[in-house]
Amino acid sequence: MKTQQTNILIFAVPTLLLVAAFFGNLFMEGFNWSFFDFVIAGVLLFGTAFSIRLVVKSQKRFSSKVMICAAILLLLVLIWAELAVGIFGSPFAGS
Repeated sequence: MKTQQTNILIFAVPTLLLVAAFFGNLFMEGFNWSFFDFVIAGVLLFGTAFSIRLVVKSQKRFSSKVMICAAILLLLVLIWAELAVGIFGSPFAGS
């Protein structure tokens, strides 16, 4: 796979997730995201995509790349869950 194709694939995922969230916000009753929610989601998703792109372009072994990408994705899930429902009860989530 070429570098440009990899970049398009990496950055297409957050774009599609934000588009799906936008249409969900328009057409679903219980989906109430504000503009600020979209901004935070965009920063989280595109920051994660950029970090993964840096790891994929690095000169490390494949197994190291997979472990680092898994750690980045785990961090994204934990931050997202904390912002969504406050699983840790931190002030970060507004609890």
